[in-house]
Amino acid sequence: MPAHLDHLIVPAKDRVASARLLADLLGVPWAAQATIGPFSPVYVNASLTLDFDEWPAPIPKLHYAFRVTDDEFDAILARIRAAGLPFRSTPGGVDDHQVNSAFGGRLLYWSEPDGHAWEILTVSYARPALPADPALPSSRE
Repeated sequence: MPAHLDHLIVPAKDRVASARLLADLLGVPWAAQATIGPFSPVYVNASLTLDFDEWPAPIPKLHYAFRVTDDEFDAILARIRAAGLPFRSTPGGVDDHQVNSAFGGRLLYWSEPDGHAWEILTVSYARPALPADPALPSSRE
């Protein structure tokens, strides 16, 4: 069996607010308090939890990317727009409210109060084509 990422720590000034925002945007469950540790977990899928943890300033600015289906992309984009969050088509560019389609799929980035760069994409540009994996939402052709 291949290794699967189980959980990551996400540094935050306000772990509850940051976890709630991400869970609301992704449309996934979350909890204000974990059963173990001082975290606010976001349950991204059946195997990945993002544990938001309060850190002192300065918060390191990190990047997190989620591969999603086309329908999930549309739903998340609608929630980003409904929340009035600025988004962009490039990782470090200006908030142009555009969706990038240069890599054979769609992707966009947004930031949240702690400065993390969040990304959703429908096709991975970060890895070579691999045999189809039914556990993944989409694969490169």
